[in-house]
Amino acid sequence: MNIIDTIINHEDDRGIIIDLVENQSINAITYISFSAGSVRANHYHKKTTQWNYVLRGRIKLVTQFEDGPISELILNKGDLVVTVPMEKHALVGIEQSEMLVFTDGPRGGKEYESDTFRLEQPLM
Repeated sequence: MNIIDTIINHEDDRGIIIDLVENQSINAITYISFSAGSVRANHYHKKTTQWNYVLRGRIKLVTQFEDGPISELILNKGDLVVTVPMEKHALVGIEQSEMLVFTDGPRGGKEYESDTFRLEQPLM
């Protein structure tokens, strides 16, 4: 997982503009909500890259490559993190939370399961 530093591209008395993802192919943009304590994912993708942007709340992200070390990160409102192909990942809502997932690779609608591989041993 890589945290992406976001920068304000424009700011005036109306508010701010931040480009979250630039120069990438996006196949789907998905909204996900979390109840406090709910776990999502526990899978990996062979072809898919995902940019996860927290809209509200706090989310714990756990990742691992193959049998390497497990990494954990707490995401807060406004955090943007990318998970890449072959990176196992799981998320848990620390509190009521919402996020957007921008995906490069099969993800939307009927394609969702075509590149989603469930973990035999969940990360969480």
